[in-house]
Amino acid sequence: MTTSSFNFAGKVALVTGGSSGIGKATSLLFARCGAKVVIGDVNPAGVEIAEMIKQERGEAIFIETDVSVAEQMKNLVTATVKTFGGLHCAFNNAGVLPPMAPLADTEESTFDHTFAVDVKGVFLAMKYEIQQMLQMGGGAIVNNASIAGLIAERGISAYVAAKHAVIGLTKAAAVEYADQGIRINALAPGLVETPMTKHWFDDPAMRSFFLANSPIGRFAQPEEVAAMVLFLCSDLASFAVGHTFAVDGGYTAR
Repeated sequence: MTTSSFNFAGKVALVTGGSSGIGKATSLLFARCGAKVVIGDVNPAGVEIAEMIKQERGEAIFIETDVSVAEQMKNLVTATVKTFGGLHCAFNNAGVLPPMAPLADTEESTFDHTFAVDVKGVFLAMKYEIQQMLQMGGGAIVNNASIAGLIAERGISAYVAAKHAVIGLTKAAAVEYADQGIRINALAPGLVETPMTKHWFDDPAMRSFFLANSPIGRFAQPEEVAAMVLFLCSDLASFAVGHTFAVDGGYTAR
């Protein structure tokens, strides 16, 4: 894909969890397609991503943000508007992947933290993004779920439940705001090579399991998911509302 496929000149894009992995790739692609980019993340490496964008003659800022804290998420949206004058696109990508364990062995604290970031974080992000987009007459939001929001795998019950909830929130918000010019959709990536999934790739048994069940025979790169985010935020996807788009190499098609 070339950056000429999309034109986000004059648009402002907000990416949570934009310091690494899929979020980093999406932040860079938005900038290369002309958008002014705001990165929100607990990981301060977002400063380096914003600097990379500036070195490529783009515009970007990083704001350290815990998406599970309402005041910080509200501040992220406020700072976006104050810096760049608006908000047109948002990719709610921030999330955590808890340690693997059967449900009965999963700690309550693990469950709570997973839902705080992966579900409450998406709720708070949409809450404040939608408030701003309503003032602007519309916008596009993409929430990062997972194929774990469509199917289940062993050992990640809290994550499966959280990602199913993200898809539910996406549908609910989409039908509430579609007639007010805000399009909301979700992504369901398969296994993507990122820092968050590195421990899976480093486990030969886990790596073999996923490859054996992947029709395409490989894992995704973050840039492949980023391209779908931009498509869903673009006018090319103007009639896409309230759905979850699997980017999984055929994993859930089996």
